[in-house]
Amino acid sequence: MSDAARLLRLLSLLQTPREWPGSELAARLEVTPRTVRRDVDRLRDLGYPVEASMGALGGYRLGAGAAMPPLLLDDEEAVAIAVGLRTAARQPVAGIAEASLRALAKLQQVLPPRLARRVASLTSATAPAAPSDASLVDPGQLTVVAGAVAARERVRFAYVANENVVSKRHVEPVQLVALGRRWYLLAFDVERDDWRIFRLDRVSSALATGARFAPRVPPGGDATEFVTRKMYDSAPTFRASATLRLPVELARARLADFAGDLTALDDGSCSWHSVEDTIDYLAFRLTLLGCDFAVHGPDELVEHLRGLGERISRSVGEAQPPGGPALTPSTG
Repeated sequence: MSDAARLLRLLSLLQTPREWPGSELAARLEVTPRTVRRDVDRLRDLGYPVEASMGALGGYRLGAGAAMPPLLLDDEEAVAIAVGLRTAARQPVAGIAEASLRALAKLQQVLPPRLARRVASLTSATAPAAPSDASLVDPGQLTVVAGAVAARERVRFAYVANENVVSKRHVEPVQLVALGRRWYLLAFDVERDDWRIFRLDRVSSALATGARFAPRVPPGGDATEFVTRKMYDSAPTFRASATLRLPVELARARLADFAGDLTALDDGSCSWHSVEDTIDYLAFRLTLLGCDFAVHGPDELVEHLRGLGERISRSVGEAQPPGGPALTPSTG
């Protein structure tokens, strides 16, 4: 093994989050402990923050430095990160899509052809999620809250409630929950002496106070289950039944993970029984399909779509071009 290859191999080992005794590194690299010490010094000269601890349980580890060092990935790690970046690009966090795509472009540029083919196969076999209609979460707020959850540290922030009323909150954050198309925070509100659920896209000016709190057990013992139950309790949910004027495979691709039960009726249409969701979102997904459809139920969805259609018709009818009369929908 050349010196350069050995140095890269040492760096790859040190990027595993553990302490590496010098004797174990020497055995892995098939060199003497003295050579290991010399190679560690060379990595430090290149800017890698290699830390060393003494004693029977001591060894070498790669610490956090002032800049992000190049990462060495094995085949499975490279594929996992590439697929993960594609998924992250569709999440409702402001700026995450652009950052994910930049990172993915850098990774794809250096992927060996055999790995690039694997990534392409995985992504082509996976139907993309539909664009999210959720408000974007500020990544800075998300980072502050996530750090406070991990450190069990109280947080103060401004919060916009459903009625657009802004209030100041002082909470003990217990867990972040990604549910459907939104991020939620389950926390114990100190001033209200009760559990509360906050939408992260409505949080601003989040500040960790430095005050620690004792661990709290979420109601029922499971934060995700509690948030899910509360969200569904607060908004009635339904299952749509409709005929879609789309080939069944095209409908399945456009609906992705919201497909529910699809059955082909003929080459150009299919029946759809949706998964459970709110009336607003069922209507949104139907109109997003870009095809004609006939809704058979529930009645609440039919009425919602009828009202939506009337509002759109009025909006089009009232639109006026500059210097011209009001536009009216064409009936030809």
